[in-house]
Parts: sequence; structure tokens; C-alpha cells
Amino acid sequence: MENENNVNEMEENISAVDKSNNYDENQIQVLEGLEAVRIRPGMYIGSTGPRGLHHLVYEIVDNSIDEALAGYCSEITVEILEGDIIRVSDNGRGIPTGIHPTEKISAATVVYTVLHAGGKFGGGGYKVAGGLHGVGASVVNALSEWLELTVYDGNKIHFQRFERGKYSEEMKVIGETDRTGTTVMFKADPEIFQETTHYDYEILLKRLREQAFLNAGIRIRFSDKRDENSVKEEILHYIGGIKEFVTHIHSTRGYEALSPDVIYFGGHKDDMYAEIALQYNDSYNEIVLSFANNIHTPDGGTHETGFRKGLTKVINEYGRKFDILKGGSAKLEDKDVCEGLTAIVSVKLTNCEFEGQTKGRLGNPEVRPFVDKLVCEKLMDYLEENPNAAKIIFDKALQAQKAREAAKKAREEARRKSPLSSGSLPGKLSDCSEKGTERTEIYIVEGDSAGGSAKGGRDRRFQAILPLWGKMLNVEKSRIDKVYNNEKLAPVVMALGAGIGEDFDITKLRYGKVIIMADADVDGSHIRTLLLTFFFRYMRPLIEEGHVFIAQPPLFECKRGKEKRYAYSDEERNKYIAELNGGNPDVKVDVQRYKGLGEMDSDQLWDTTMNPETRIMLKVTLEDAVKADEIFTILMGDKVQPRRDFIEKNAKYAENLDI
Repeated sequence: MENENNVNEMEENISAVDKSNNYDENQIQVLEGLEAVRIRPGMYIGSTGPRGLHHLVYEIVDNSIDEALAGYCSEITVEILEGDIIRVSDNGRGIPTGIHPTEKISAATVVYTVLHAGGKFGGGGYKVAGGLHGVGASVVNALSEWLELTVYDGNKIHFQRFERGKYSEEMKVIGETDRTGTTVMFKADPEIFQETTHYDYEILLKRLREQAFLNAGIRIRFSDKRDENSVKEEILHYIGGIKEFVTHIHSTRGYEALSPDVIYFGGHKDDMYAEIALQYNDSYNEIVLSFANNIHTPDGGTHETGFRKGLTKVINEYGRKFDILKGGSAKLEDKDVCEGLTAIVSVKLTNCEFEGQTKGRLGNPEVRPFVDKLVCEKLMDYLEENPNAAKIIFDKALQAQKAREAAKKAREEARRKSPLSSGSLPGKLSDCSEKGTERTEIYIVEGDSAGGSAKGGRDRRFQAILPLWGKMLNVEKSRIDKVYNNEKLAPVVMALGAGIGEDFDITKLRYGKVIIMADADVDGSHIRTLLLTFFFRYMRPLIEEGHVFIAQPPLFECKRGKEKRYAYSDEERNKYIAELNGGNPDVKVDVQRYKGLGEMDSDQLWDTTMNPETRIMLKVTLEDAVKADEIFTILMGDKVQPRRDFIEKNAKYAENLDI
């Protein structure tokens, strides 16, 4: 809806210009102060949805973290108060409150009302900073219904209130104190965040925990006080820093570490500092998280490239030096040395050069050789001093190499003998007549019975049906060599036509929508999860580019005479019963609970689940690939306890799930 509204607004503006046909100096607008932020908030925080809302908190916390990086802050308190008001306090130096020499108002007021004002532009305030290029505080102020700033300078308490970025009174002294620090309290503006102003505790907890790991020793106290009967609080304090980060990842996912110690080393050169923690585990997955000035870089960058290059180089050199790798041409590849690896790569620089508006990738070219050399020197020292740990790492990498070679053979065999890449289609596929991805869609349906109903009810022009039988391979517990030629997965790969794994080519996809349609029961949920795990691990661009959907068949049919309603929840069922019986419980309404798709006839399935005009579908997205990876590991991995913990923690949300 947000995008639709923006487009409509744009069209109205264009229409107005067209009608006036008068483009002159009167049409040139100059936006004063923070007006630009309020008119185009997405330019500064990415969106006005939940992601942008939570970003407001990150920006204020990041200012406190920058104080910690500068060595002046040891404790940060973050609170969600009643009414979704945020309060962030720290024990740093406190924002300077003296009169700014050019703006002629308090320097703290300047920070909160002028874009690109702050101590992060070479003025000596901060050598390292992770804020939004210095515009964070003023942007948060602009997008808040109100914001209150309190500064403690060791002598006086200074206070100022802002409303939608503006202030009516100058900063004033309201008391005396012997403490230093800054407290910011704000309420997100519902005029800007029209979708929601409700904060998700878990989203904020994840981000704050991450910051505590990346800044060893800092104490972050996080509490949710919106419900006085159920206050939640976490104290995030990790003396071991990113070493504990690695341990935390293994613990939450149920991974078993292959060696008792997390390998850790750090170093600096000029104004660059890097620290790295890594450990191998018993999984087949790779987790490498990179950060620059505490900002997560999901797309990697020069620091991550340097780490990977150095890791592969030093392990190969060690293998040849101690005759573990036989033959002069024997070589482990990056994929081999990264299987089962969890690593944190954190660099801190005076001037970070991020690529892309979302800071997803670090671009500083000087960082790559620095990290590469650091890894080569420090990791080689560790391997030579710890031969038992080195043997564990090499055994893991050599097993991965064998699996990779077996997968290569299986892939080549599939190309020669299997229809996976020959362009032929699985026998049970009922294809559509149209070609291309603009309109076509394929329903992957559980069972022949449901497949029969779906075939009878579909629009043959653009809807294809692929029935599956039995539960497919859980790829989370299997190496890729076991995935190729699996009889349950092969029909899916053949039908989609885009390949698998490193051979996957999204341009060869035969259908624009890939729709999973399974029963609304435990078995159906399992099949959905297995398919989503497969897509996530081996066809991830399908999800990343928005091609995967989950059909939403109804749970109930409520019928009285010729009138009927389809309900998708217990609440909706009760509502329709009341509508059909006119509120009279003595009037009988027939209610049918659909246990499976096969219980619906073709017309019912079309009306409720397949008709583009009336159906409900969930689009599968990858808002946070790291979080998605973690959930798939927990739900589909070998370890029972993390899965049990996850289910118990999230059981309260089950009644709200549409799937």
C-alpha cells in the first residue's frame, strides 16, 4: 500500500503539472530545515514500514555506540515504554551544549535539527563512527511526533523538546548533576509511519545483542515496559566479544563445535583495525558475518574478500607444508574450507566507504590486503601451534572436497542421463499453454487427490499443476551430492527448468509464480517447510526475486441453504456462522472442516484458492537472510533441543498463522 500511495501521489503531481503547463521559477521548491526528510523519509531510512521504524532506534543507539568506540561510554540503556515510546540513555560525554559559533544556537540543537551536523565529519569528535553518515539524530527528530533531549555534562542538566523536528524553546538548564551522558526519548510519528508504530521486541533485541558482541565489555540494558504485568528485560554484556558471538550462534542453532576453542586474532595498520573469530562445527553450512564500524555488511566487501582469500591460502599452504595435501596440484577451494565454518569479521576504520544506499557492502580497497595478510600470519601461527585443531580443520575440509567432487560427478551424470537439464518435463506435470514468466504460475500440490482437483479447477491457459507424493529429502541434513538425482526433488527441478545449486539460472525459469499448495495440517506444514528449505539452500534467487508463494486454502465452509462462506480461521468461521444464522444459535449452519485439499471439488478449489481475483496467497520474502538461515537450521537440522525451544517460544503465535 505504501508504494501504491507514493505512485498515486506522483501521478497526481504529474497531472497537476501537465494541466498547468507552466514550468518556471515558481515550481522550484526550497525545503527548509528537516522538511526534506519528512517529505521523502525513504531516502534516509529506507522505508516507512516496520524496517524504517526500527531503524530510528538503531540510529540513536549507534550514537551511543560511537561514544563507546571513542572510549567514553560503558553502559547504554534502551527502553520501550507504554505507547511505543523509545528511551535511550548512555553514560558518555554528553552532546556539547555550548553555543555553536556559526549557527548561534546550542550545539546539541544543531545536531538534532541540521542535516549533516555532528562530530563525525573530520572535526576530531570521533575517529570511528557507524552512524548514518552523521544525519541520524536529525532524521530521527524529523520523523518523530515529538522528541525530548536531555544532556548531562557533569554540572548541569540541559533539556530541549522538539515536535516533528521543530522547537519553540531554546535548550534550557533544568537542574544540576555530577553525571555525564545523553538521554533521548521519542515517539515515532504516525503521520509518517502509517503502517505501524509498534516495535518488535525480538528485532530490537537481535540488533542490540549484535552490538554488544561487537563491542566487547559494553553493557546494554534492554527492557520492554509496554505491559506492566509482563516486563521483559535483557542485560547484554559480553567480555569475550565476537568470540562469544560465535559460541552464541552455535548454541542457538544446535551446532556442535569440532574443537574446544574459538580461534581469535586481531591487528591494526595505520587507522585500520580488524578482529576475527572463527570455529568449525558439525554442519554443512557456512556462516560468515562481516561488519564495518559495527554495521553489518550482508553483501560482504573488501574485508570479507580479504578474509576468504587469506583463509583459503593459509590452509592450502599449511597442507602442502606438512604434506597433508598430496601432489603439487592438490588444492582446497573456498567452498571446501568454509563448509561448517562460523566466522565473524569486524573492521573499524576512520572513513568507511560503503557501496549502495543500504551500506550492504564495504568498498575500501586498502582493507582487502590488510585483512588477507592478517589472516595469513595469525592463522598460520595458530595452526602450527595447535596441530590437533589443524587436523580437525583439514579433515573437515577434505570431506567437503570429496563431497564437492562427488556432487560434480553427480551433476555431470545428471546432465548426460537425466532430464534435469535436457529441457524435458516430468510425467505428472500438467503444463499450461502460455509461455514466459509474465503471467504463468505453477502449483506444487501435495498428493494425487489434491492434484486431480487442482487440474480440474485450474485455468489451463496460465496455471500448471505438479503433484508430489510422499515427503521429499530434507536438504538441511544432506550434502549437495545427495541432492542431485533425488527422485522426490527431480520433478520440481525439471518443471521449473532453471537448474539447481551453482547451475541455477533464474533467466531459464519457466513460471513467474511458484506456488506451494499443501493441506492445512501438520503434514502439509512439513512439506511446505521441506520445499522452502530446498528453495532457500539451492534456488535462493527464486525467493530473493519474489517468485515463491504459499497458497491459502480455507479451513472451513459455512453453509446455510444456498448461501455459503469460506473461513480461513476459527474466528472467521464464528463470524460467518453468526452472519448466516442472524445471531440465532437455534438456526442451523452446516460447517465443514477441510482436512485436506482433496476434500474440495475442482470448483471449490478454484473459487477459494486458485482464482487470481479472489484467492489469498502469502509471498515468501528474504527480509533477513541470516535470520532465515538460522530458522531453517533450527527447524530442519539434526538437533532436537533448539527446535523444541523455538517451538515453545513461538507457540503463542500459532493461532495467528495463516499457513
